[in-house]
Amino acid sequence: MNNDIKRILIVEDDARIAQNISKGLTEKGFETEVAYDGLIGSKIAHNSHFDLVILDINLPSMNGYEVCKNIRQHNANVPIVMLTALGETEDKIEGFGVGADDYVVKPFDFRELLARINVFLKRSQADQDQGFVLRVADLEINNSAKTVNRSGQSIDLTPKEFALLEYLLKNKGRTVSKAEIAEKVWDSNHDSGTNVVEVYINFLRKKVDRDFEPKLIHTKSGMGYVLKEEA
Repeated sequence: MNNDIKRILIVEDDARIAQNISKGLTEKGFETEVAYDGLIGSKIAHNSHFDLVILDINLPSMNGYEVCKNIRQHNANVPIVMLTALGETEDKIEGFGVGADDYVVKPFDFRELLARINVFLKRSQADQDQGFVLRVADLEINNSAKTVNRSGQSIDLTPKEFALLEYLLKNKGRTVSKAEIAEKVWDSNHDSGTNVVEVYINFLRKKVDRDFEPKLIHTKSGMGYVLKEEA
């Protein structure tokens, strides 16, 4: 097998949608495998290497949230794109909460899905190519190992919380708007994305700031958020 070919797992119970995605990705040079059942998809993901997973939510045997949770138990880094008809902000937050990296709502344009896939594959490759440590005050994240520590204490973050904290750290001292975060971390240009940002900033504060001093995540009213150590 050519190691340069990216492998994508498609877990989707609608055969027409699954085959259309598989056909489109194969034509773009990807190698795909399709599972029409959540339990089977979870087992395939556990037993084989994939560079990305496309995951429906309403699946037989095991729903997409459970599949995503199971995948994350043994693979913290593989990008997971949820593909579903459930488009409410609460559904997205639940998906991100179990470890999804992105959320594409049906009906969708294949070109949009392909663009999202390419973003995550490039990002994953960049992470592999350059592992590094980011620090501010007593907070430290290791991009390569995907670990977070504060005052020597390990902090457990979901992949999306990690991505948000990493973005804030890369821009430490600079105020970033909710719209910018939604675009860069969630690849979302929609207003609903800013609601998700607010929720995840609160998640981060509880884990990274609440039990520590000094506070590092600051709100700039009407402007956004800034991560910095204030005197």
